[in-house]
Amino acid sequence: MQRRDFVRCSMALGTALALPRARAQTRTAVPASLAPNPAEFRKAMADFIGKAKPLETGLKLDLPVLADNPSAVPVHVTVTLPLSDTLYCKELILLAEQNPSPLACRFQFTPYTGTAEAAARLRLSQSQTVHALARLSDGRVLAARQAITVAASGCGM
Repeated sequence: MQRRDFVRCSMALGTALALPRARAQTRTAVPASLAPNPAEFRKAMADFIGKAKPLETGLKLDLPVLADNPSAVPVHVTVTLPLSDTLYCKELILLAEQNPSPLACRFQFTPYTGTAEAAARLRLSQSQTVHALARLSDGRVLAARQAITVAASGCGM
């Protein structure tokens, strides 16, 4: 932008802030820092899964089908398998497939936790699929996923 495109506004402390002039809304490209990163998503999945074959049972992912507030989408994950001192969940992650930074949360557990469940609020950039992965102490990996429709963008705010 050229200098003439800016309007100077003075703030309370006497400093100046340059603001762009109002223009007709046009569709612009998403900045690279806010665009989905499929390579990082695939890498995070591969790093967590390793050589294990993810099992689609034993992990419950609960989130709304429609996110009316994409800045704070409630997510609840529970390992439904019976757990003990010898069989427990070591780690659980949440991945948002279309977010600029796909790894949303990482939880670690010990045998003394007793249960493996976690709740969080995610910020989602757009409609997408949220994935939950859990690694058990015996090396198995549990997986669950659910699609969610986002009413408005949460990551670009």
